[in-house]
Amino acid sequence: MAASHAEYPRFILTLSCPDERGIVAAVAVFLASQGCNILESAQFDDLETGRFFMRVLFASEAEVSGTTLRAAFGATSKRYRMDWRIDDADAPVRTLILVSRFGHCLNDLLYRYRIGALPIEIAGIVSNHTDFEREAEAHGIPFHHIPVSRDTKAEAEARLLDLYDSQGCELLVLARYMQVLSDALSERLPGQVINIHHSFLPSFKGAKPYHQAHARGVKLIGATAHYVTAALDEGPIIEQEVTRVTHAMTPEEMVAAGRDVENVVLARAVTWHAERRVLLNGHRTVVFR
Repeated sequence: MAASHAEYPRFILTLSCPDERGIVAAVAVFLASQGCNILESAQFDDLETGRFFMRVLFASEAEVSGTTLRAAFGATSKRYRMDWRIDDADAPVRTLILVSRFGHCLNDLLYRYRIGALPIEIAGIVSNHTDFEREAEAHGIPFHHIPVSRDTKAEAEARLLDLYDSQGCELLVLARYMQVLSDALSERLPGQVINIHHSFLPSFKGAKPYHQAHARGVKLIGATAHYVTAALDEGPIIEQEVTRVTHAMTPEEMVAAGRDVENVVLARAVTWHAERRVLLNGHRTVVFR
């Protein structure tokens, strides 16, 4: 009896390159030559930039290792000038979560993590406060208190990077972490830091944005998850969602609705990133859903 695909090692190939004829065929031929079977495939040709994007989930029915596949794919990748990677599809992405004093996004991620709904492994929770230390302990996750002030910001970020590297992390999630990361840190981890915030920017900046929106009679509120870059809150967008509000809602009710949207949007962004569905396309993203 033939083995099911689930019994074979599975990998994800993601790539981008200048568009030209023959890329899909070259990938298919390579995978077939390595005894691999394609399970899912998605592609996008950006006509504005002339760049091609592809994500392929495949099973290694010959049980070829990821190391061997990466070495063998070199010739094909050079032929088409690809930016590419091959990842183990079943290995959870090692992740650090940063939080300050608003815990709704953290709690939502922890719940999804506990029930196995997130393809990540939480290596630790980091905060500039101690509010969620017990929450981390209750989930058996290491908690790291790294205070931040204007005078200690560089030292704090150095500690954060040391922790990130020592834990073998690939993703940093800002789950309502109310500190602005330095340009140096953002540039050190390109495409590895996800932030969540309300979608009122740039209209309602500063304190109490929902109260500002309420005062202006806003009818739609939402949230944006994006990669962090040196441009504050302007990194490539991964996911957005909105919900309707009415004139009858209080500012507090709008805040509650905003929390729910932020939870959903951040969870989607983390999931899609960990499943290697998000590819950077300049200041934008390609998201294969």
